[in-house]
Amino acid sequence: MPNERLRAVMGSRGWTHAALAEAAGVDPKSVERWVNLGRTPHRATAMKAAAALQEDVHALWPALRQARPARAVSSELVTLYEQRAEVPASVFVELLSQACRRIDLLAYAALFLHEAYPRLNDLLRERAEEGCTIRIAVGDADAANVQQRGREEKFGHGIESRCRLALLHYRPLVGVPGVELRTHGTTLYNSLYRADDQLLVNAHVWGVNAYAAPVWHLRRDHGGMFDTYTESFDAVWETARPVEE
Repeated sequence: MPNERLRAVMGSRGWTHAALAEAAGVDPKSVERWVNLGRTPHRATAMKAAAALQEDVHALWPALRQARPARAVSSELVTLYEQRAEVPASVFVELLSQACRRIDLLAYAALFLHEAYPRLNDLLRERAEEGCTIRIAVGDADAANVQQRGREEKFGHGIESRCRLALLHYRPLVGVPGVELRTHGTTLYNSLYRADDQLLVNAHVWGVNAYAAPVWHLRRDHGGMFDTYTESFDAVWETARPVEE
């Protein structure tokens, strides 16, 4: 069946098969099939064509309204934990110990790391000495967003004291070559623990402390979710304030 909607839009706006084909990055014969045979192009191609025509893609090709089947499991997902409390401390330690290029830590406090592994600073120093770049961002206790999180998680002023304690834990690393410590006041949607191409993401859930919220372990696979989170870290890092000696 011909696609009369597409034919009408093209005709009213002066689009030829060749012109639309060039805009969409396809052969003119493909556009002919769209119009005369009612073929539906691939979604990405249809989006380009619709943008060129300044028309709603679903108005031109209603079949694209059908939801694409979701993958049961992402190729990047290694493990999903229902709560951070279920993640053995050894998982964090092992990931950090294996890092060769980069370690990024983003949280408000994450005191559980030092509490579970008192040698954490020594481990980070060792990684830095081996050439690993380490960036640590903890919450600014005086920031409005941090204090709001305390109220939401029923911690009250407790989260502020935890941020200050986290800063005390990490402060001995200030000045260590390869290690940089900053404080941030962002609205934190996830705490991130990156070691090279592996990442632990601790989701934040309104009204729930981080230890009771889910954690997913990602391994980088051609970008995707991993890059989304690491780009988020970079954005927060740019807004964070360096801690001086």
